[in-house]
Amino acid sequence: MPTPEELKEMLPVPNKVQEIKKQRDQEITDIITGKDDRFLCIIGPCSADNEDAVCEYINKLARVAEDIKDKVLVVPRIYTNKPRTTGSGYKGIASQPDPNEAPDMLAGLIAMRKMHIRAMTESELTPADEMLYPENWGYVDDLLSYVAIGARSVEDQHHRLTVSGFDVASGMKNPTSGDFSVMLNSVYAAQHPHHFTFSGYEVTTTGNPLAHTILRGAVSKHGNSTQNYHYEDLIRLHNMYEEMDLVNPACVIDANHSNSNKQFKEQIRIVKEVMHNRNHSCDIKKLVKGVMIESYLVEGCQPISENQTYGQSITDPCLGWEDTRHLLYTIAERN
Repeated sequence: MPTPEELKEMLPVPNKVQEIKKQRDQEITDIITGKDDRFLCIIGPCSADNEDAVCEYINKLARVAEDIKDKVLVVPRIYTNKPRTTGSGYKGIASQPDPNEAPDMLAGLIAMRKMHIRAMTESELTPADEMLYPENWGYVDDLLSYVAIGARSVEDQHHRLTVSGFDVASGMKNPTSGDFSVMLNSVYAAQHPHHFTFSGYEVTTTGNPLAHTILRGAVSKHGNSTQNYHYEDLIRLHNMYEEMDLVNPACVIDANHSNSNKQFKEQIRIVKEVMHNRNHSCDIKKLVKGVMIESYLVEGCQPISENQTYGQSITDPCLGWEDTRHLLYTIAERN
């Protein structure tokens, strides 16, 4: 495998895009820290499986983002690694650039960087991705403006310590059990300095003050989805934040996954409820900085096949484009 430095030399980020990223990183920082009252909208496909479709989607997104930029900062999801509950199935373009072919990690890393750079260059939007494998950070640290740590990774010590060395906003999801204290302990770990080994090096970090929480719903002991985006949940999280030594209390609501029970159309209602609760409570307004939405060109999802529908998810179901466009304008109106 090439080193991160070798891959970056092969596929460098253009200077203009580097400047755009620097500016957008600061804008996201200002939202997380409360200096900017705009609302974050982290939105895009469940998994970024096809470069042409993803870039077409993000270019459409960029036109709406320009219209609502005074109220909403749009961050496209370009998720190139896909966690699998059982460990089997499509694991994202970074592992498997062609879903119908065998995994190829080298081709996957190249495809991942090419797609990110193309999307950033064409749209002038800088993306979010999930940090499923901490050792991959060096391959993407010049690309991402937002990082998410998933529900199955948030309890892992290596993920927590690695985030403490990031310099971009990083959301720590609640675990699948739904335990808020686990999520907040993860934020605490990520916000504080550490000394550990990473990718063959002994490293020290200064802590990441932009680490924050993401509420994505939970799964009960009986296997049922339970929601945690309601008013009472947000007040409870606000109160728990106040009891801990954490800076920049902030939360992003994941409108899909267990919060919607993967009923993708419910994301519209959930986002509207979140906006209503922010306008009802000053504490919630200060705490909830944004939402995550799964959306693509074509609504729903499909199995992997030789005859796939262009722009439709091959993992979790997503909102289609027209619903997405209307929802983004609604968010802007209600912020």
